Amino acid sequence: MNADGQPHAHQPGRPIVDAPEDDFSLLYRAAAGTPQPDRSLDSWTPPKPSLAPTGDQLDPELERLLNYLIANRGSDLHLTVEVPPSARIDGTLLPIEGEPPMDADRLNRMLRSSLNDELWTRFIDDRQVDYSVALDDDSRFRVNAFHQRGYPSAVFRAIQSYIPTLEELGVPAGVQRVMNFPYGLVLFVGPTGSGKSTTQAALISRIAQNRPCHILTIEDPVEYVHRHSTALVSQREVGTDVRTFEDGLRAALREDPDVILLGEMRDLESISITLTLAETGHLVFATLHTNDAAQAIDRIVDSYPAERRDQIQTQLSSVLQGVVSQRLAKRIGKGRVGAYEVLLANDAVRNLIREGKTRQIRNVIATCAAEGMQTLESSINAVLSAGLITYEEAISLSQYPKEIQDPRFARAGQVPLGGRR
Repeated sequence: MNADGQPHAHQPGRPIVDAPEDDFSLLYRAAAGTPQPDRSLDSWTPPKPSLAPTGDQLDPELERLLNYLIANRGSDLHLTVEVPPSARIDGTLLPIEGEPPMDADRLNRMLRSSLNDELWTRFIDDRQVDYSVALDDDSRFRVNAFHQRGYPSAVFRAIQSYIPTLEELGVPAGVQRVMNFPYGLVLFVGPTGSGKSTTQAALISRIAQNRPCHILTIEDPVEYVHRHSTALVSQREVGTDVRTFEDGLRAALREDPDVILLGEMRDLESISITLTLAETGHLVFATLHTNDAAQAIDRIVDSYPAERRDQIQTQLSSVLQGVVSQRLAKRIGKGRVGAYEVLLANDAVRNLIREGKTRQIRNVIATCAAEGMQTLESSINAVLSAGLITYEEAISLSQYPKEIQDPRFARAGQVPLGGRR
């Protein structure tokens, strides 16, 4: 807030985080008898969401590189000492033409301009830090700054201000069904950069439009900004709105949420709290870095001591509602297209989880298409047969290449190269 009690106007090139004064400080000042600005509903303008650190103007070189990434519809900007800046465009990482190699002083200057004092200290002490930064209201980036071989490095990931619809993303009907569960756990899995955050954002946006409820997100950092609609949406950023991810999880039950969106479940504590949230009447969306649904279930169970695994299998079998595994494939021409594995927990799936027979889960997925389930390979075959990706790209995405049907041979009625149909 400024001296008049109004929100600070956002300036392009400034990272956005919490304002220097919040409503709690105003309450304390009021208790001390200090005259207060007019805070009536008629005079007060709500501040914009606080999402990234407040700092000095961005370094002009950094701003130019980020604008290059936006102009070329890239996903990631890599800054590494001794090599030129690189951009990932349509999934391919290439050096930016005409850019000289980075040196440590230049990179430190760029990073310092994007970090406030607290986060800069954390970067120096912890040797890494996550945060977000904005060029303007429409151009935001998730940043991981880290050290390698004693030098600073950073990756800036572009975040769309526009949240695509489920239809625009091509999200299958089985995935869309998870929005309608009143409670339970839905896992989103896949490698980094596979579009998990975008799919989750589209689901949260649809819920916010249609369900009168409280949606709580705990993110590190906040990526997509959601507007209050039919639902009230509270977004908490680790390091800005809450000290740690675990602190945010522990406080969640006291914040009366109906739907909870979490970042990655990283350890036993975060997994344990997440399961508790899911079994106490909340619909919880969470992320794991595994390849498929069966591996996600194994990862959760294996995080517990051996003597507790039977109990956790029983607990997980009752709270799990679904697992969505996804990949982003290079579209022919330009762009990316999603491919999805969808597991929805029916009685057969719950029994397999309870009995520890996760290797059989894929067979259930393959035979329950009528319930909205699908294997990743069936999804890959769909986008391949539609002519959106190449056969070589399809094979590169699959753990079961023999199930991928080469459309050149399928049209001729021959056996596809991937194997017999």
